[in-house]
Amino acid sequence: MVDRTLNICLVNPACQDQRINPEDSLAVPIGIYYIAAVLKANGFNVEVINLAVEHEPDAYFAWIIQKHQPDLIGFSVMSATRMSGIRAARIARQSFTQSTIVFGGPFATFMPEPLLNANPEIDFIVKGEGEITFLELAQSLEEGHPKVTEKIDGLAYRKGGQVIHTATREVIQNLDDLPHPSEYFSFQHLSMSRGCPGKCTFCGSPKFWGHDEVRFHSPAWFADEIQALHQQDVRHFFISDDTFTFDRDRVITLCRELISRDLDITWNAISRVDRLDEEMLVWMRKAGCIQISFGVESGSEVIRRHLGKPVQEEEIIRAFSLCTSLGIMPRAYFIYGSPGETKDTIQESVDLMLRIKPLSAIFYILVLFPGTFLYQRALDKSWINDGIWDENLEDLPWFELDPNLDFERVKSFGDTLRTSFFNNLEQFVSNIDLRDDPSLYRFHSDFLSRLAMTFSHGDYAQNPSVSNTAKIALNLYQKALDYHPDFRAYLGLGMLYMKQKQFKDAILILNRGLEHFKDHEDLTICMALNHMNLGDFALALTFLEPVRNLPKARKYIDICNQKLGAAT
Repeated sequence: MVDRTLNICLVNPACQDQRINPEDSLAVPIGIYYIAAVLKANGFNVEVINLAVEHEPDAYFAWIIQKHQPDLIGFSVMSATRMSGIRAARIARQSFTQSTIVFGGPFATFMPEPLLNANPEIDFIVKGEGEITFLELAQSLEEGHPKVTEKIDGLAYRKGGQVIHTATREVIQNLDDLPHPSEYFSFQHLSMSRGCPGKCTFCGSPKFWGHDEVRFHSPAWFADEIQALHQQDVRHFFISDDTFTFDRDRVITLCRELISRDLDITWNAISRVDRLDEEMLVWMRKAGCIQISFGVESGSEVIRRHLGKPVQEEEIIRAFSLCTSLGIMPRAYFIYGSPGETKDTIQESVDLMLRIKPLSAIFYILVLFPGTFLYQRALDKSWINDGIWDENLEDLPWFELDPNLDFERVKSFGDTLRTSFFNNLEQFVSNIDLRDDPSLYRFHSDFLSRLAMTFSHGDYAQNPSVSNTAKIALNLYQKALDYHPDFRAYLGLGMLYMKQKQFKDAILILNRGLEHFKDHEDLTICMALNHMNLGDFALALTFLEPVRNLPKARKYIDICNQKLGAAT
C-alpha cells in the first residue's frame, strides 16, 4: 500500500428541516463509507464527519477544519442537505484556503451547473457513483497533477468561466470488488444492491444509478459485512435497497447464510408489494427481518399511475396481510397532495388504509426533486427553473405549482389521513392474525412484544392521538407469552404493572421471566424496583448486587443502603 500524505474529510451535511424519521436523516449515507473505504484501502488518511447529529453544525465544522486541516473535502448532498453543505464549504474556504472542495451525491449529480455557477467555493462535482472518480481525483491531487482532471471520468468543474463535463463514468459491475466499509467503520445502514427497476415519477434513484440494470453484492459478501458489524456490537440494521426483494433467490440465499451463521440480529427492509412471496418472507423473518416498508402512495389507482406505481389494490392488501401473518411489521408510506388529488382520492386512501390495516404509517406531501420525472415535467412546462435551488428552501411541494391545490387544502388532506390512521390503530392491532406455524411461534412472540413496546414506552405511548395505549400494550404482551417466552414481554408487563402500582403482580410475572432468562439485567433491576416500592429494600439488594457494575443499578443500591441505614 502506498503511504499517502493527502488529508481527506468526507462530510454528511445536516438537513435544513427536522425530519419525520430521525434514524434516516441522522445516519451517514452508506455511499460515504464506501468512498472512505476505497480511499483507506489505497492508503489515504480519511475522516468521516457527520454534521447531521450536531446541535450547531456550522460551529462544529469550523472546529473540525482547524483540527484536521484537510487537503481534500468531499460533501455528499441531497436537496435537503445542500444548504448546510454550501455553508460548510464556505467555512472551509475561509478557514483553510488551500483545501480542494468536492460535492457529490444526488443533488450534485443532477445539478452540477447551478452548484458550480453559484458557489465558487466548490472546485469539483463528482457525478453518480463516486468511489473510483473520487479515488482518481485524490490520486491526481496527491501526485500534484490537478490539470489532468479532464482525463478523470465522472467529473464536472469550471474552466475559463464554463462548466466542463468529463466523460460519463462506467458503473462498477461487480460490487464485491469494493472493499468492505466495515473493515474501517461501524454503521447500521446497508445496501445489497444499486439501482431500481421501478419508474416512480417522484424518485431520482433509477436515474442516479442508471436505468439499465440493478447491480448486486453477492449474498456471501453482504453476510460477511453484517457479521463484521455484528462483531462490533451492531445488532440492528436498516437495509435501504430501493427494492430489497427484487431478486428472490438472492434474498433467500442471503437469509439462509445469515441463519447458518447464527447471528443475533434484526433488520428492516424496503420493498414493493408486487415483489413478494410467502416462502421468501418466511426466510426473511427467520433471518431477523422485523419490518418492511412499502410505498403504497395512494388509494386512488389513477394517482398511483400518475406517480409511476401501477400496482393493483389486491396486491397491496395481500402484501400487508402476508407480512403481518408472518410477524413482520408492514409500514405504509402514503403520499398526498399529488396531481389530481381531491377529497375523493384522499377518501380512497383512507378506504385502502382500512383494508390493509398498517401497524405503522408515514404520510408525506409530494415534493419535487431534481432527477425525477415530475421535476423535469415542471422544467419543460416552464413552471420552475433550476435557479429556484439558490433560494433558502429545502424542497419544492407539488401543490405550489398546481392551480387546483393550496397549502390549506393539502394540509387538510394530511390531517385526514393521520387522523384516520390513529383512530383505527387499535382496531388494526386487534385484527392481527398470525400464521399458526410452530416454527414461527418464537418470532410471533418477538413481533407482538416489540409492537407492545411501542404502545407502552415507544412512539405510540408518547402520541396523544393514540388512545388506550396501556390496554393495547397489556393485551399484546400477554398474547406474546401465549406463543413463546419472551424477555421483552415479561419486562413490559412488569413495568406496566409497576406503573399501575400492582407491585405483587409485577413480581409474579418477573419471576416467571427470570425462570426463562436467568440473570437478565433489565428483568433483575425491574424486580428490584418492585421490591423497593413494597418497602423490602433488603430483598431488593439481593437482586441488585449481582448487577452492581451497571450505573443504573448502583443508584438503586445507594437508595436501598440509605433506607436500610436509616431503619437501623
